[in-house]
Amino acid sequence: MYLDFFFLPLAAKVGASLDQVKLITCLLVSYPLGSLYTSIPTSKPTLRHLFSIAISSFYFVTVLNYGVSYLLLLGDVLVTYIITLTVQGHRMPWIVFFIMMGHLLFNHIKRTFFENPFDGSYSITGPHMVLVMKLTTFAWNVRDGRRPVGDLDKWQAKTRVIKFPSLLEFLGFSLYFPGVLVGPYVEYASYMSLVDGTLWDRAAYLKMFLALGFLGIYMGVGPKLSFHTAMTDWFLEQSFPYKILIIQIASFVERSKFYGVWSLTEGASILTGLGFTGYSSSGTPNWNGAANVDVWKYEFPENPKMLIDSWNIKTNTWLRECMYKRMTPKGEKAGFKSIIPTSLTSAVWHGVFPGYYLTFIVGSLITTSARLARSTIRPLVLPAVPQPSARKLANGQDSKPSQQPVTLFKTVYDIAGTVYTVLLINFIALPFVLLYLTEGIEVWRRVHYYGLWMVFGSLAFFYGGGTTFLMGIQAKRMRRANATTASTNRPSTAGVVPEKKLS
Repeated sequence: MYLDFFFLPLAAKVGASLDQVKLITCLLVSYPLGSLYTSIPTSKPTLRHLFSIAISSFYFVTVLNYGVSYLLLLGDVLVTYIITLTVQGHRMPWIVFFIMMGHLLFNHIKRTFFENPFDGSYSITGPHMVLVMKLTTFAWNVRDGRRPVGDLDKWQAKTRVIKFPSLLEFLGFSLYFPGVLVGPYVEYASYMSLVDGTLWDRAAYLKMFLALGFLGIYMGVGPKLSFHTAMTDWFLEQSFPYKILIIQIASFVERSKFYGVWSLTEGASILTGLGFTGYSSSGTPNWNGAANVDVWKYEFPENPKMLIDSWNIKTNTWLRECMYKRMTPKGEKAGFKSIIPTSLTSAVWHGVFPGYYLTFIVGSLITTSARLARSTIRPLVLPAVPQPSARKLANGQDSKPSQQPVTLFKTVYDIAGTVYTVLLINFIALPFVLLYLTEGIEVWRRVHYYGLWMVFGSLAFFYGGGTTFLMGIQAKRMRRANATTASTNRPSTAGVVPEKKLS
């Protein structure tokens, strides 16, 4: 509205939607603004808070035209501030959680049923999702600050809020401008650390150039090749192997959008001082704290766990620290009563499009299959290591096994795991991107449901006797390894003259 006259010619020139151009512009402008932010003296934290509030307000109101929606987000911020300040009991974080998730669910329903998700517009649900993670995490951090330190784990002790912030500090934290639109979200303790410091690194600009490369791929190739290509008549005419290849390439193109925007916000965050995690053994500074994706590990994962851990990293942290661990009583092992609410929270947080849930359901089956493979097949491609109890040091303590050598079978196993994981993630991502069940299932049909055959075939093998068979082989290998070690460690009597028996 206010600046559309400036962005419309640019959008027409690059072939992107108006909102996409405005979003990328905001992310790029955050780089020089990040440098300006660090020029504000640390002795004037009030100015730093006001700077973030002003820039975020400019993004929402002037650039993205989210006047009313922005006010509603500010309402969430004020509600969270009042609840965390006035409610002292252990239920306080859950009150914040259900109110924030309820509002987000309302916006998701509105987006799903009353708006066009394919019109290229940038929905307020994106910033709202980031804000929900930030506010619910803050509530738990405040609660942890009121608990004995001995009851906290490492993350809880590191992020707890001891001194409750002023309203200005809380607004500055909630509207931290580099991550306010697409993340990463930041814990309050980390935000206050960057407000008090001036550390930054040139890695920020490397992230920017990398992000522009990914966005170039998405904007250049996306209109010609995407998951929507699989819905065309041309796709139907292709051979099955070529269809599989198209799906793999299109999946990378779809992901390049996320790689681009996440890398942009990561770089802008680094410029303000967020993300420093210490120094490597060679003295090189590490800036992984603001990362939301590890591109290399996601594109070439050895297994589904590595893939999950490398994607949407901050959301995984939020789900683990603010839901999964909070549902597990101290001293108890997590079970279904922790897994199910966490999975449900993840699904609702993403939205209410049915394609999301189809992806999550099949994804959980893939995770189960991968865990079974890791516990039954992986030990068979590694050298059999005797049990520690069979190997004692001179002081009687168990020796630690040395790093196991990489064998040919282990290399083949890793390659097979990468191929298996990549084929499956690109298969289950189809309904997630296409959003609706009919489109998602139709594309699955066009590729002959190859991912379902892989998943259910592996589960049928493991639960149909494969697990018992493979565990039996493991047991035999371990017995042989222990027997070999025992015979090797037995003292030799060769060359020893027996003593004569005294009369």
